[in-house]
Amino acid sequence: MEIYPYKFRPIFKERIWGGRKLAAAFDKQLPPDLKIGESWELADLPQDKSEIVNGPCAGMTIDEVIGKHGIHVTGKTDYEPPFPLLIKILDANDILSVQVHPDAETCTRAGKGDPKTECWYIIAVEPGTVIYKGLKPGTTREQFARAIAEGACADYLQKVQVNVGECHFLPSGTCHAIGPGLLIAEIQQPSDTTYRVFDWNRIDPKTQQGRQLHVEDALESIHFDTFSDNLSVNTVGRLVDADEFKVDKAHQLAGCEVLLSPGVMKVLIMLTGSGRITAEEGIETDFVRGDTLLVPAAFEGVMTFTENAEYLIATP
Repeated sequence: MEIYPYKFRPIFKERIWGGRKLAAAFDKQLPPDLKIGESWELADLPQDKSEIVNGPCAGMTIDEVIGKHGIHVTGKTDYEPPFPLLIKILDANDILSVQVHPDAETCTRAGKGDPKTECWYIIAVEPGTVIYKGLKPGTTREQFARAIAEGACADYLQKVQVNVGECHFLPSGTCHAIGPGLLIAEIQQPSDTTYRVFDWNRIDPKTQQGRQLHVEDALESIHFDTFSDNLSVNTVGRLVDADEFKVDKAHQLAGCEVLLSPGVMKVLIMLTGSGRITAEEGIETDFVRGDTLLVPAAFEGVMTFTENAEYLIATP
């Protein structure tokens, strides 16, 4: 009875660039008077572990339920924590810093940090919104270091206009930034290692100082041979097919039923619509837009849609 789709309590993160769109878009019960930039929908990091809010396992954290049910949840005999995905929804009300996340080789060489490959699924945009993804072809480490010192590193970034429904894949080592006016579903490796190279000369109103930069770590982490032409942009079907994770997009009409077969653990990120998941044992799990559900590998059931729905399916 404890193997069923788990829903989680969001972990809200105040960010200087955040806003309040998560409440309007997904009915998130945000803490008052704070700029919330990130809703961590499924996390298993040392200081942030998602808590189940539905069914017999309510109150257990993601690591606790896997510790108890092991292979029935993960489908793996050789599973090692942490949970291999970190799922977020981002409200970029203002521009994010120019930053990079290291790869495994860089983390090993530096003796610190965790690798982070990620993808961004564009949920909503404001007119003219852009992302910065990768360096312009030919940019060298020396050129970029000089541009950082001069506050001009954005001149070397590829600016990309974005549209709803696009998925942008960003392997670790890719220098990037998210422009203002975007609502994004982010699927990534379980890491919070971020090296900022530039923060647009922004002053934190709480500290009256600029945020910390990590220029040397960033320069060590950036792949100077990766340009935006090498980074995929997909809109249908299999959105990401990487060693770190895979992401698919699905659409269903109201009244449709979808069989959830056992075998592979998967995460469902509901972007629109609503419905219910049922199993022979009688466990029922309702879902609405904005919900993230972990479907254990051993679970077998049926998704029934009460409204037209669009959702992402992430598998490690």
